[in-house]
Amino acid sequence: MIDLYSSADSAAQLILSRTPLRPKIGLVLGSGLGAFADSLADSVKVPYAEIPSFPKSTAIGHAGRMVIGNANSVPVAAMQGRVHLYEGYSPEQVTFPIRVFGRMGIRAVILTNAAGGIDHGYSQGALVLIRDHVNLQGTNPLVGPNDERLGLRFPDMTYAYSRKYREIAREEAVKLKITLHEGAYAAMLGPSYETPAEIEYLRRIGADLVGMSTVAEVIAARHMGIEVLAISCVTNMAAGILDQPLSHVEVMETGERVKSTFEALLRAVLPRINDLQST
Repeated sequence: MIDLYSSADSAAQLILSRTPLRPKIGLVLGSGLGAFADSLADSVKVPYAEIPSFPKSTAIGHAGRMVIGNANSVPVAAMQGRVHLYEGYSPEQVTFPIRVFGRMGIRAVILTNAAGGIDHGYSQGALVLIRDHVNLQGTNPLVGPNDERLGLRFPDMTYAYSRKYREIAREEAVKLKITLHEGAYAAMLGPSYETPAEIEYLRRIGADLVGMSTVAEVIAARHMGIEVLAISCVTNMAAGILDQPLSHVEVMETGERVKSTFEALLRAVLPRINDLQST
């Protein structure tokens, strides 16, 4: 068994050696949403392949590199793409980047994803704050021996998604005249999209959105005491909601269409979260 703490520490030291910046906020940019990292000032790009033990992204729309730079003078570490369980990675590998964030001194993460909309009040391109989740991926990144250097054996998940961060996001969305929904996210294993019957099941158990990522990362972040804000872009309506097939091309096209709105919200939220980290 690998020493997760030491491996994450080695990866963190490699990344920090490439830049004088010391970010306190980490970003995980999902399918079609990675362009934000390209706009960072004074940036350094580190391919995942150069980071020790770091998993390599194979998903379409995921560039596969860490970008450290300034967003409106706020230093951030942004992941252009993540890895998923459906790629064949273990829960430990999927959450390794979050462990690295923690060893870099990051105390807040903003997770983004492309999701299927279950709530009929959503439409393609809608932005949704995740307030809670349902883990239906059949696994948990904390299974196995617990390393107390990383966190407690039984972390509380009552407030997995920071209420304060969500309040900030709602306030900034109002200022920007952005419609920002809020809902519960169901995580499925994938990579096949869900059937209409599965979507009806998810709706009945309280899910407003469905996707194949994020939840394991949230669990690992909370295990390490890292605060979480998560935002979904509804890139398609889930199976059975509309009478049409689903495709990943649709996911990418919708992500591109809402890119400017999404980036504006991120830029407004980052300074306020950074201020909280500085107090």
